[in-house]
This record gives sequence, C-alpha cells and structure tokens, in this order.
Amino acid sequence: MTHAPRRRRPAALALLALLPLLLAAAPTKTAHPRVVLETVCGDIVLELHPEDAPRTVANFTQLVKQGFYDSLTFHRVVPGFVIQGGDPNSRDDNPFNDGDGGPGYTIPAEIKAKHVKGAVAMARLGDAANPERASNGSQFYIALRDLAQLDGAYTVFGRVVSGWAAVDSIVGLSARTDIARVGNNFNPGRLAMIKHARLLPASSAKAAKPGASVDSTKR
Repeated sequence: MTHAPRRRRPAALALLALLPLLLAAAPTKTAHPRVVLETVCGDIVLELHPEDAPRTVANFTQLVKQGFYDSLTFHRVVPGFVIQGGDPNSRDDNPFNDGDGGPGYTIPAEIKAKHVKGAVAMARLGDAANPERASNGSQFYIALRDLAQLDGAYTVFGRVVSGWAAVDSIVGLSARTDIARVGNNFNPGRLAMIKHARLLPASSAKAAKPGASVDSTKR
C-alpha cells in the first residue's frame, strides 16, 4: 500500500522562514572585558564583571587606558590572604607611604559579588572613617583564597582567569629579608612592579562558562 506524501502546514513553513530572523534577534551574552597586568613576575589576566560593579569596572578600565597602573607595584603582600596594588605612592622611594595614595577620588560602593579565590576587589578605608564603604579610586587586591569574612564589605569587580604562577611568584617575595615590612604586610617594591596594564581586544575577551575551571583555581 502506498501513502500520499504529507503536505507541510503553512504555519510550519512560516516558522521555518522566520527562524533566521528570530535567531538574529535573540540576545547574545556580552563578553567580559579583560585586562592584562604585565608584571616583572609574569602576566596576570583579569576578567572584569560590569554586571556586578559597573562604575568600578568603568573606572578601572579608564585608568588602564590612561596608563595609570604602569610602573606601580603590588605594595602589600599577605601570604594566604591578598596581594594589593594600584597606589601611585609606590612610584617613589618610600615604601612606608604605600597604601595611602590614590587618584584623588573614591568610587561609590558596589557590594554584590563574593570573595572566591582569585576575586579582584577594591581596597578602601575602614568603616570608622568610611561608613559608606566607598572604594579607593585605584587600589585593588586579589584574593589568594576564598575570603568569606570580607563578603558584604568590599566591592568585588572581577577575577583572575590566567597567570596564577605570577601571583604565586609575587607572594613568594614575602620570604625575602631585604624588603619593607609593616606588621604582616610585606612590600616587595619594584620586585612586584606592574610594568604595563592593557585591555585585551573585545574579540579575544570570551566570557568563561559558569563553573568552568580557570587558572586561578590551580595550585
């Protein structure tokens, strides 16, 4: 027994014809901007998250474009906690004023994301002097491990996605005996210099998939 071929319904044909237009109109996920910190210890790649902290990301990328971070250092190294940089005072020869400077302004707090290992966040003055928890205009830190005790108190605006070996090298400088130290804070000075900071082209800044492993989780 033979069967007559089925006729396609006009509605189905119309949907097929519209499919390319529907796909073109579908929202696409915007790639996160990425910044490369070219340090004397190697490159560190930061992925920035404007969905968490739009003002902070806009300010950070603008400073990068201006060359603000070039020749600054990671002036604060606390093994097992953070490395911190971005203070223009670190350009001078006095290691004990590092941590006091900035671009001359603060950024409103954008407290949302958590301090997972590799999180990039803004430094700030303590609550007593800064009840609004506004961020320093340029100083940032990288979490060396999950730091849940800092959640809800500082603006996290990105994470390390590559270059953890360079981070480890900077942390390792704390073992030296010829560097400045204040309490538990080690200041390696130019041994931990950011030679140049630059934005990666948008085409190369592909957003990492949720749950995907990144360099910052490897030890």
